[in-house]
Amino acid sequence: MFGYVVPNQSEMKMWEFDHYRSYYCGICRELKDRHGASGQLTLSYDTTFLALLLTSLYEPEDDQSEIRCAVHPAKRHATRRNVYTAYAADMNVILSYYSCLDDWTDERKASRYALAKALKSKTLALTGKYGDKMEVIRKNLDLLHQAEKAGETDLDKVSGYFGEIMAEIFAYRKDEWESTLRRMGFYLGKFIYLMDAYDDLERDKKTGSYNPLLSRADRPDFDEKCRELLTMMMAECSRSFEVLPILENLDILRNILYSGIWSRFNAIMEEKEKKKGSNQNV
Repeated sequence: MFGYVVPNQSEMKMWEFDHYRSYYCGICRELKDRHGASGQLTLSYDTTFLALLLTSLYEPEDDQSEIRCAVHPAKRHATRRNVYTAYAADMNVILSYYSCLDDWTDERKASRYALAKALKSKTLALTGKYGDKMEVIRKNLDLLHQAEKAGETDLDKVSGYFGEIMAEIFAYRKDEWESTLRRMGFYLGKFIYLMDAYDDLERDKKTGSYNPLLSRADRPDFDEKCRELLTMMMAECSRSFEVLPILENLDILRNILYSGIWSRFNAIMEEKEKKKGSNQNV
């Protein structure tokens, strides 16, 4: 369900992408140092956005370095780390652990069970620090699982559970920006859940797996209605974002929210247009 909150590299200056990547690499190092090799497997673009957002809002000092790693052994690359990259790494592990458990329960994926097992002790070790957040995450994942099992078709309801999870994660601390960050995370979470459902639709049709969009998929205006729904979610998310007093990394964050996050949707639409054209030429 992760991997949609990405930058649109083609619309970024080279230094902007390098700057963004330094936080991505920073979280990768945080995961390795804090949670080992299995933690690194959970690395995602979504929590990189979270770290960059919180860094830009609260403006901590970055610990900057240049390193080589197993993925890029030939050349040193920049990393940036701070309290928010550490927080993002911890949230990444917690979310991945619970997500793996749900995948094992739903689809009996052995690989997901193995990763959940590897992450279990690391997640439990975070209970003392993030117990309240973990309770909210687990509660809403349970509600989401129950809704999916019951075949829930209310998109607002089912996506709202994941929205609550992201709202809790975005609210790093109780301060004047907590409600704004919660609202931003809530609507971003709803977007991610619905985008994931749209992305998985064809596969779920074939396998018979649950998908809240299946009952609407045969309508002639289905794609346009999905676009409208996703646009509404991101409009609310972006409205909250623009309230935040952010100057640093503003263009990078806007690139992600207004362009990058639509990358997968646009790719799916292009695939559909190509398929439609091929069928017409037969």
